[in-house]
Amino acid sequence: MKRTVLFILLFLSATERLYAFDISGIQPLAPNGVFSTFSADSLEKNKISVEIVAEKSVEPDFNRFTAKAAYGLSDSIELNLTIPLVSHYSDQENGLEDIAVGFKHRFYDEGKYGPSIAYMLNASVPSGADALTSNGRVGAGLIVSKRVGPFSGHVNLFYERPGTSRLDDEIYFLGGIEFSAAHNFKILSEIIVKKNREEHKNNRVEGRFGYRIKTTEYIYTTVGAGLDMKARSPEYRIFLSVNFTMPKEKQKIRKFIEEE
Repeated sequence: MKRTVLFILLFLSATERLYAFDISGIQPLAPNGVFSTFSADSLEKNKISVEIVAEKSVEPDFNRFTAKAAYGLSDSIELNLTIPLVSHYSDQENGLEDIAVGFKHRFYDEGKYGPSIAYMLNASVPSGADALTSNGRVGAGLIVSKRVGPFSGHVNLFYERPGTSRLDDEIYFLGGIEFSAAHNFKILSEIIVKKNREEHKNNRVEGRFGYRIKTTEYIYTTVGAGLDMKARSPEYRIFLSVNFTMPKEKQKIRKFIEEE
């Protein structure tokens, strides 16, 4: 009897840790996004972007190192890849999270008054440890972006279905603003509102703030912090990312000299 009770307690403890972990999912790359909020903009055809992100979260304490990549299939279609590696979660869990792949298509370009609109289809492969996975997932989202002067605003609405039947479907809203303070410097802000995948648990609300510097023609450095706004974990986190994006091709200007 004692062994049975001990087994049940251990099972519930492991299940709680599985449900509590903040799975990252598909993520955008600079400069076409804020922190987790996607922009409807995409890479030009045959352009490649690679990004490395280091994250430190507190309560629960863990480190996350993420490799991200994107490739422009056309000027309006982009493939995305997110590979997160977690260390020291609950002082003992180390390993890969679910690897996420996304397909983003901008089907409406921004006009004088209207925004640019894109949709995204994404899926994750269950590659992580028990406490770091939802056994894969599939999802879809709508992305809306608009520029007004030095401000660029982005709104995302995503739906995802975890591969584990014990977890509820997730719906989350993301809103982000970029302010161009200088030609190579942007101030970033973002809010994430996420329906919790655990039944009868509070939803997650997190605010994020930071800045992005275009250090060279093809390197972007982003620094930021996230703060819990509903007394859920993690209490706060800090980010540092470095992005390498192939620069846009410059149009050659031909000069015509008229002979007198």
